[in-house]
Amino acid sequence: MTADTRTGEPFRLAGPPALSRTTTVRDEIVRKDPARLDELWRGGKVLLLDRTGRTPVTGDATALALRHASAIQADRPAEASLLGEQGEVAYWSVPAAEPMRPDPVVPPNAWGLWPGAVSEAGEQWHDLRGIGALLNDTDAGLLTAAVALANWHARSRYCAKCAHPVTRTCAGWAAKCTGCDREEYPRTDPAVIVLIHDDEDEYVLLARQPIWPPDRYSVLAGFVEAGESLEACVEREMEEEVGAKVSDIRYLGSQPWPFPRSIMIAFAAQADRTADVHLAEGEIEDARWFTRAQVRTAFDGGGEGVGLILPGPTSIAHHMLRAWVGE
Repeated sequence: MTADTRTGEPFRLAGPPALSRTTTVRDEIVRKDPARLDELWRGGKVLLLDRTGRTPVTGDATALALRHASAIQADRPAEASLLGEQGEVAYWSVPAAEPMRPDPVVPPNAWGLWPGAVSEAGEQWHDLRGIGALLNDTDAGLLTAAVALANWHARSRYCAKCAHPVTRTCAGWAAKCTGCDREEYPRTDPAVIVLIHDDEDEYVLLARQPIWPPDRYSVLAGFVEAGESLEACVEREMEEEVGAKVSDIRYLGSQPWPFPRSIMIAFAAQADRTADVHLAEGEIEDARWFTRAQVRTAFDGGGEGVGLILPGPTSIAHHMLRAWVGE
């Protein structure tokens, strides 16, 4: 295991990734108590979420623009999901269909994408990818949970056993089949994300997908297969994607990534920088070794000069690379 030359210790994430932050309490028992849920709704706050995953935010996009539940509906809606409680306040999410202005007037996110819009009422609506890192711990946790639940419900409308429609139960945290009474719960797909460095810990191997904007590079990732350990997945995926035989696999941290239902499990691993790189056809367009100085330059805003533009701060890849360069 290579030690960080500045501290003598292996590098670690500086703190929880953007979407791993949360402050609310989740209580499974409360979710099964209709009377208590009705009470929590009456005094609760609501996060609106449209079908594209956007939610209203404050003018500077650093806080959620929550509604009082009473302003939404007097009685608890069947489609309301309980996100959690904090102190005396319960937080909910509810699907919304807000008319938007046709012309975008908000800046793009760190990947050059356009996550936001402005409603006809003049309110900014953004998605989790675009503003997740800008929110405080409470709001980041609320929006992450809301998006995860919404994506699960959108893809799980029918029973996997008998194909009958399902209905929401447990305040949005379960679904029950209308045909065979089978209960289903939200699923999470584990994926590994790996920062590969050389044996001297001065180079990092980054790659890009064909669909990414020019000069966008990131660390490598792949889904865990059935019956596979996380470490075995790291070894297999890194060899499949770039031909790298890795060693010294070390856990760094994790982050939910509800697009639509993943959790990214971060590792560091070592590989031989002199070995040939073999790209996975159709998946990886390019992969190359970058120096610590090049990565730091990219973070400092000079990425175009070195042909390297890195993931935005919502991604755990951003935090992994920040930790590796010593920031």
